[in-house]
Amino acid sequence: MRYTAFGATFEFDTAQLDADEAALREQLAAYERGEREGFDVDVAYPEGFTGEVMAAMAAIPYGETRTYGELAATLDSAAVAVGQACGRNTLPLVVPCHRVVAADGLGGFSLDHPDALGVKRRLLEHEGARDGPRQATLPV
Repeated sequence: MRYTAFGATFEFDTAQLDADEAALREQLAAYERGEREGFDVDVAYPEGFTGEVMAAMAAIPYGETRTYGELAATLDSAAVAVGQACGRNTLPLVVPCHRVVAADGLGGFSLDHPDALGVKRRLLEHEGARDGPRQATLPV
């Protein structure tokens, strides 16, 4: 399924969700309007490391960020491996890979868009990502 928001088109593998497309679209629109901070859908995470990373991303609260290194430490892995798994996320926004940032800035964003990092920044600003322990600043 494709959904356009925040100046970009996102692709969702809805086979991994226990929700119909209309319900997901409604929840995505409410998230974009600032009326929803999470999604009421069950996610079937893939087996293996990518699924573990996706579950860890899903646990990051709205408005907060974690670094690739922080997630790697909880998964007994390396930051690069976490970044690669984030890039395989097939459920952007629902599984918030935009909340995972580099220790020294935004890091990457797997969105196929000419301004992918700008979209990531807009998502974090939309959520009011703020400074503090276990939360990253938004670099200029």
